[in-house]
Amino acid sequence: MADPRIVKVRLDEDTIGWRGADVDHERKVAIFDLLEENRFALLNDAEGGPYELHLSIQEGRLFFDVRDAGGAPRHTFGLSLTPFRRILRDYFHIVESYHEAIRTASPSRIEAIDMGRRGVHDDGSRILKERLDGKIDVDHQTARRLFTLVCVLHIKV
Repeated sequence: MADPRIVKVRLDEDTIGWRGADVDHERKVAIFDLLEENRFALLNDAEGGPYELHLSIQEGRLFFDVRDAGGAPRHTFGLSLTPFRRILRDYFHIVESYHEAIRTASPSRIEAIDMGRRGVHDDGSRILKERLDGKIDVDHQTARRLFTLVCVLHIKV
């Protein structure tokens, strides 16, 4: 019986490169939350899930390497990062503002920045879900966690 979910996630270490403790923490939390609860159904896949997902960025494209739970390849496809460029720039800018604010700003200012961060994150999740349309069916929370992983892959330190 098909089980439409991800049971393992791997991020391409060559794509990530060096990352700080904050980025590593975000990655671990996103993967943990994603594996705890997700809906991920590869469309037009007669066998169904569960799936392993390998994510990487290569030549300006986000690659989804979807495998069965045993690691056998199922389907690989790339998405252009062009639709994500503005939202990623905005997201990284607001995250930087948040980290600066927690040192000196008032609690209400920090909360306002965090609300803005969540809104931009939701926008990125919506774009990702739209880009996956016709390929993979995901729910909102799964799209949010996947967008976090896209951000981790996209960080250039």
